[in-house]
Amino acid sequence: MMVTAGPLDELPGVRHGFFGRKGGVSDGIYASLNCGFGSDDSAALVAENRARAAGRLGVTAAQILTLYQTHSPDVTTVTEPWAPEAAPRGDALVTDRPGLALGLLTADCAPVLLADAAAGVVGAAHAGWRGALSGIVEATVAAMQALGATAEGTVAAIGPTIARRSYEVGPGFPQPFLDDDPESERFFVAGARAGHWHFDLAGYVAWRLARAGVARVALLPHDTCADAVQYFSYRRSCHNQEPDYGRNLSAICLVG
Repeated sequence: MMVTAGPLDELPGVRHGFFGRKGGVSDGIYASLNCGFGSDDSAALVAENRARAAGRLGVTAAQILTLYQTHSPDVTTVTEPWAPEAAPRGDALVTDRPGLALGLLTADCAPVLLADAAAGVVGAAHAGWRGALSGIVEATVAAMQALGATAEGTVAAIGPTIARRSYEVGPGFPQPFLDDDPESERFFVAGARAGHWHFDLAGYVAWRLARAGVARVALLPHDTCADAVQYFSYRRSCHNQEPDYGRNLSAICLVG
């Protein structure tokens, strides 16, 4: 299964996709399109799943590049492909090279795909709450600008993410967000349990994109935690006491 975001679909020379868990060869808790080599799934099955996703994007499996994600504000500028075992550490990718598909692996965090078609620059950012708070969105926009993009010319889409109704956080929230910007309070609502909150991660990421100057941001209305048929979810796997979880792939590339 692959879904796309309308604003990115409209851009010439840009191809993208948000992949769910259907259409692959893995089984059990990884059924079926698990694209994460970091899982305990068979590496051969993950490789086949990534090859299938690559085919939907019109690239080879070797052209889908993902990172060793660390919930950081670190961005890699991509000029050539690398082997999965040589993936750099970080949480965002940017490039101006056609044929290199920038990939993200998520299981509740927000996958953000960005493109300035006029400048010929694309980006992809993995935004969990830590990365979003530490500035991964702004760092990605800045890295795209270093390649010639403009914030006002950039279109962004936030793919399947855990929704606020599914995302309960504890007493450590929302203070770090309020310390960063008091306006962040709007993305938290009190939970049923004392000292707990529900956090709108996708809304927060969209707000950070807007603050970075990206005027056109699309949010896909999919809750990874609530939809076990279509998406992998770390939180749902924890609730179900499963030993591991699959990873959803999101990717974007320039078409040469």
